[in-house]
Amino acid sequence: MLSKNYKPIFYLLCLALGTYIIHKAVFFFSEINTENFHYSLELLYFSFFAISSLLYLILLVVKKKNFEIVGMAFLFGTFTQMLLAYLALQPILKNKTGETNVEKVSFFITFVLFLLFQTLLTVRLLNEKR
Repeated sequence: MLSKNYKPIFYLLCLALGTYIIHKAVFFFSEINTENFHYSLELLYFSFFAISSLLYLILLVVKKKNFEIVGMAFLFGTFTQMLLAYLALQPILKNKTGETNVEKVSFFITFVLFLLFQTLLTVRLLNEKR
C-alpha cells in the first residue's frame, strides 16, 4: 500500500503514461517521423517525470521541516527545471531545419504538461492540513 505522501507520485506516473500514449498516438496517426528527433519522447517523459518526482519529494521534506517555505521551494524547483529544460533545448533551437519545429512544439508541450502536473500536486500539498 502506498503511503499518503507518496500516492501523488503514482498519480503523476499514471498521468505521464497517459499523456505519453496520447502523444505517441498523435505522432503515429499524423505520420510524423520521430527518429530524427534530438531527444526521443521516451527520454523526454522519463526526464520530466524524474525531475517532477524529485521536486515533489523535496517539497515533502521541506513541508516537514518548515511549511511556510514550501511555495518558495516550489518556485526555486520550477526555476531550476526551466533552466535545465532550456539548456537541454539548446541543440534543438540551434538547428534551423523545418523538422525541428515539430520537435520544439513537442518539447514545449511535454514541459508545460509536467509543469501543470507539478503545480497541481503542489497545490494539493499546500492545501493539506499540517
